[in-house]
Amino acid sequence: MQVHSFLHQDTETFTHVLADTSKQLCAVIDPVLDFDPKSGSTGSTGIDEVIEFVRSQEWQLVYIIETHAHADHLSAAIHLQQTLGGELVMGKYITQVQKIFKQIFNFDTSFRTDASQFDILTAEGDTLVLGEITITAMHVPGHTPADMAYIATDDSKTAVFVGDTLFAPDVGTARCDFPGGDARTLYQSIQKILDLADDTVIYLCHDYPSQGRKHCATTTVAAQKLTNIHVKEGINEEEFVEMRERRDATLEMPRLIIPSVQVNIDAGKLPEPESNGTRYLKVPINVLGQ
Repeated sequence: MQVHSFLHQDTETFTHVLADTSKQLCAVIDPVLDFDPKSGSTGSTGIDEVIEFVRSQEWQLVYIIETHAHADHLSAAIHLQQTLGGELVMGKYITQVQKIFKQIFNFDTSFRTDASQFDILTAEGDTLVLGEITITAMHVPGHTPADMAYIATDDSKTAVFVGDTLFAPDVGTARCDFPGGDARTLYQSIQKILDLADDTVIYLCHDYPSQGRKHCATTTVAAQKLTNIHVKEGINEEEFVEMRERRDATLEMPRLIIPSVQVNIDAGKLPEPESNGTRYLKVPINVLGQ
């Protein structure tokens, strides 16, 4: 098993490439599409770096895995799939998120809320096979109802891709104030991750380092249990919920939540062009952050 991590600087998001090098097979976790909110322009510079790396290794892309419907970046899943192939994987509870945001964005009846935009839907305990690597889905709701972590194992290593559920120990944990989020549920989800072996490598979706520290793509279960500022050993559920809800009440909405969510719940597909050939995103007024 090999994992190669690519940092998208603008959104501080890590895209991970998980590979069985003996079989020349790989999966890409949480791909990012460039998006400039000032001009409304998209780009593929970030994901093209990942694509060129996969091509240089002569690996076959089998899975494109989304840990959840991100609120801080647009998914590059469609661009990646059109370029390299692969099946698009999402947790089956994305249907809950689709239904919530279909109402928020007032999408018409053509918008599907049955998750049929995705190729493979996973639930707790489901497995994907990537050569000699087994990828096991773990449902970790709280940040959103649909968050999934993915545990990759082979004969030599165990790694877990946790999405936004956990951050580096000095950053803490995901917010829970988005529609469908819940701090108590997040605490319980995190305990499932922390029940993994101490030497399990945790691959992060984001890192927001304090001044003087470089971005880091990984941590370990042991490090989280020892030093995570929000959920280290000794912090109980009630303390976590009180902290998380108090902290969330002070946070601004992510700068890309409006374009990101409406694209990502549709598997990264941009809206269809209108009669003038231009695509448009919707902006709900006085809805989010109220």
